[in-house]
Amino acid sequence: MTSPQPAPSATPDPDRPTEADQAALFDAVAAEHAAIYGYGMVSAHCSPSENYLVSQALAQHRKRREAALAMLAARSVKAPLPAAGYELPIVVGSPTDAGKLAVHMEDDCAVAWRAVIEQATAPRDREFGGTALTECAVLAARWKQILHIWPVTVAFPGGSE
Repeated sequence: MTSPQPAPSATPDPDRPTEADQAALFDAVAAEHAAIYGYGMVSAHCSPSENYLVSQALAQHRKRREAALAMLAARSVKAPLPAAGYELPIVVGSPTDAGKLAVHMEDDCAVAWRAVIEQATAPRDREFGGTALTECAVLAARWKQILHIWPVTVAFPGGSE
């Protein structure tokens, strides 16, 4: 399953850069947009005892998105706009569903940030991506703990290993 996805469109984003490092950063910003949207659904359905984690996650994703937007702007690269609407990968109607959506979104963001690390040509981008990947993996582990999913983490977050 994947995180919230923009409503299907007939054409790919014409603003997506062709250079691999910039395209990976562009895609990571798009994943952050989707996660921020998705956490609205998580917030609406999670238990009150998890609201602190929703707030922390939203703050991290917003801060990371803003920093990545600044990185793209510094390169004169257009950034992806948030979609007008997103399709959720699962129906969210309970606190358990909300937690599962949060895990999916964190895993998808980890995949995007791992791609940034793999495609980066600048050490600063690699460092930023590494921090972002780690933060996503930690949030996913925290949600998995709440859901009693074992193992709570994997050796190489963001990958299929």
